[in-house]
Amino acid sequence: MSAVHVREELVPLLNDVAARSEDFEQQRHISDDIITRFKQVGVYRALVPKIYGGDECSPAQFCELIEQIATADGSAGWVASFGMSPFYLGALPPDTLQELYRDGPDVVFAGGIFPPQKALLADGGYRVSGRWGFASGSMGASVFGVGILPQSGETLPRMAVLPRDSVQIDPVWNTVGLAGTGSHDLLVNDAYVPKEWTFVRGGALNLEGALYRYPVLSLATQVLSVVALGVARAALTEIYAIAHRQQSVTGAPCLADRPQAQMQIARCEADLRSARAWFYDAIDDVWQTILAGDEPASEQINALRLSSTHVTRIAAEVTRQVLALNGMGGITMKSPLQRYVRDTLVITQHAFMGDLSYLNAGTVYFGGKPLPGYL
Repeated sequence: MSAVHVREELVPLLNDVAARSEDFEQQRHISDDIITRFKQVGVYRALVPKIYGGDECSPAQFCELIEQIATADGSAGWVASFGMSPFYLGALPPDTLQELYRDGPDVVFAGGIFPPQKALLADGGYRVSGRWGFASGSMGASVFGVGILPQSGETLPRMAVLPRDSVQIDPVWNTVGLAGTGSHDLLVNDAYVPKEWTFVRGGALNLEGALYRYPVLSLATQVLSVVALGVARAALTEIYAIAHRQQSVTGAPCLADRPQAQMQIARCEADLRSARAWFYDAIDDVWQTILAGDEPASEQINALRLSSTHVTRIAAEVTRQVLALNGMGGITMKSPLQRYVRDTLVITQHAFMGDLSYLNAGTVYFGGKPLPGYL
């Protein structure tokens, strides 16, 4: 009943990730051996340019990969999604990129962008200090980015890129959902960062090829929202697995034989598959435009953003309905359904998928200008 075809070589990894979901939640990060296996299946090289040994997958191919991982565990899918880091790091100077990928394309990046911290000019670079939050995947990263505000008259914030030994991780992440993402705080104390290891966030990429003309902020949104699709699919798979065997304490028929449950699950499938279809259709529409050598119109980019928000809301509602179908069985901490609900609800809280995206989308539909950073 899966709505996405899983690559055969991913199956052992996904099985292991699913079996260890509770461990990841308890330890609040994805274990290093899983990060290593993410490298092996191509998560971190997927969007890296071929000139650096990467695969240059299409946006849809990468989103499908993250969706598949998220069916095994939402936190694992969320951490894997930061394999889209070439769309951030690609704004570094070409010589810096050569150095970054010198040992291969499987660079694991984590970033703490907010709040940007003031950085002092020093010897052709910056002295960087401060604390940054929400650095998802920090425990498995080898390279970190932090937001800075150079004291040099520049109006746009930069990202300063540092090696792991220049960053301290403060394990403050303790949340109701996506607990295994290790989205801890980053601490830096008076580290020197050469200017060539910084870039303007959202600046033009120093990468050639159609892939790197894809809208950066849209992709940054999509790789996160697609996690909700994977989690919702896992919830449906779980309810199908128990629908014939779970007996009601009241003596009612098993779940699969209840007309109300049959109707509800059909609506869930219709809603989730429809949202998923629009999500990938919007990606393909923009991708074909780019391949044809044209620039996507604002209406097309608007569809990328709105379909991403829509997917998260539909996935969260489907997952909630599945939990309700399971009755009392779903509320025990042994049931994965309660974790699926918590994970999808946290995804809807992310700034990229907040209610403000509906305001921006509606403004575009009426021919107006959305807030900066939306398109």
